[in-house]
Amino acid sequence: MIPAKKFFSAKEKEKIIHCIQKAESQTTAEIRIHIDNICFGNPIERAKKIFMKNNMHVTQHRNGVLFYFAVWSRKLAIIGDEGIYQKVPQEEWDNLVNQLIKSLKNNKDKAETLCGCIEKIGEWLKSYFPVSNHLENPNELSDEISF
Repeated sequence: MIPAKKFFSAKEKEKIIHCIQKAESQTTAEIRIHIDNICFGNPIERAKKIFMKNNMHVTQHRNGVLFYFAVWSRKLAIIGDEGIYQKVPQEEWDNLVNQLIKSLKNNKDKAETLCGCIEKIGEWLKSYFPVSNHLENPNELSDEISF
């Protein structure tokens, strides 16, 4: 089994980080990726712990989004902060998660699949949390993938 830190190659990690930066350039929202080996319980609960540990709840507009993967457990979750849930309907989140799961099962290029999902979320976030002035859009959270 591939360990979490090697789930994506160095080139794939660069591509994903570029996708995050591109999506974030058009919104005040922040996007993070976290990858574990194992998730012993509910992936949403684990994602919430990672969200808090990475201080994703301290963004100015409370609009952080976390993609959580547990590679050996084959679990994932996408969660957002309270500002996200106030604007993005739950049905959209459910559809996105289901689409991501289906794509990962059918597509061998997992980095391309994840980038497509990041782009989709970036479009939502751009419409709900647009950048009015690029000087007022600091990068509040690291774009690096955490493990």
